[in-house]
Formats: sequence, C-alpha cells, structure tokens
Amino acid sequence: MNFLAHAYLSGSDEELLVGNFIADSVKGRQKDAYPVGIRKGIELHRLIDTFTDTHAIVKQTKERLRPEYGKFAGVITDMFYDHFLAANFNQFATMPLLHFTEYVYTTVQKYATYLPTEVQYFLPYMIKHNWLYRYAQVSGIKSSLEGLSRRSTFVSNMATATQALELHYPEYQQDFYQFFPDLQTYVKQSLDLDGSHATNKANQVPS
Repeated sequence: MNFLAHAYLSGSDEELLVGNFIADSVKGRQKDAYPVGIRKGIELHRLIDTFTDTHAIVKQTKERLRPEYGKFAGVITDMFYDHFLAANFNQFATMPLLHFTEYVYTTVQKYATYLPTEVQYFLPYMIKHNWLYRYAQVSGIKSSLEGLSRRSTFVSNMATATQALELHYPEYQQDFYQFFPDLQTYVKQSLDLDGSHATNKANQVPS
C-alpha cells in the first residue's frame, strides 16, 4: 500500500504513523536507531507490505496490469488502492480526508529530526501539492504516476496507467473493497499481539 493507507492504518498513534510513513526510506537494521514507537511503525509498515504483496486479491489486480506494465504492476496497484481509499475516505473515517492529510503532515513535521534524507527532500513537495488529498481524484493519481515514471531508470509506461483504471474502474474498485477489510483486520490483530499496543488505536483516526 502507499502513503495514505499506511498513514490511515496507523490510527491515532503519532510515533506509529511516523515510522509507517518513513519506512520505505529506512533499510534493514537501520530501524534499530529509532525510538521504540517509531521503530514499531517501521515494523508495521513492513508487515503491511508483506501481507499486501501475498494477498490473493492484490495478486489478481497485479495480473490485470502485468501484461502492459510488467514489474511496475505492484507500484500501480498501490496507487490505485490509495485512490479508492481517498475517494471513499468518509466510509472509513469520521474525519474528512482534507483534515486527515493535514494531521499527517503536521505529525510527520513534528518529528523532523527523525526523517531520513529522502523524506526530507520529498515532504515539502507532498505538502505543497497535497498529494494525499489529490489521490481522491484520478488526475491526482495520474500526476503521481507520471512523476514516478519520469524518475524510473527503465521504461515503465506508468504515466498511462490511469487509462487502465478508468477503463476498468469497477473491477479495480471491487478488488480494493474485497482486500482492504482483510488488511484492516490483519493490522488490528498484529497490534493486539504487540504488548505495547494491547489497546491498539489502528483505524481510530484522530478527531
């Protein structure tokens, strides 16, 4: 899953959110240098990624995309799923999407000293253009995929992926709605098994 889903699944735990947000820029045992709360967020992010990558519905989405987009099908799937979460955010949270994105940005900035260089670089652009909020529109996903395509070393065709989304929108949306409740349950169970989060806050978006 991409930034929005990872942030949402962190609930109202700020350090869990920060760790979840920066995890892609933290490699291997680098996580051990972080405070325990942020470290747990990094670990949760990795669990979410593994669960997502091995889920049958997600594999189904990727297979639809693979003939045209090859190894980039997984990245595109992540973006599509973040779009469906953003576009239907009121079904998952009482907080409006715009307010939630502001909460995410404010929280991550509070922990500026812990942000990896890569996150420090892209965060101002994310905030300025409010990527997380723009995911609710197909045009916002298109812009993000175009940016990923430009930065890719290999020819990816990602810039055209929203054409596939618009052409088969109901099918991809159904995949998301079948998958996401399973992910929510998995995250809740994972946090319940962690003694420090026995009363976990996953999915309890701050009010």
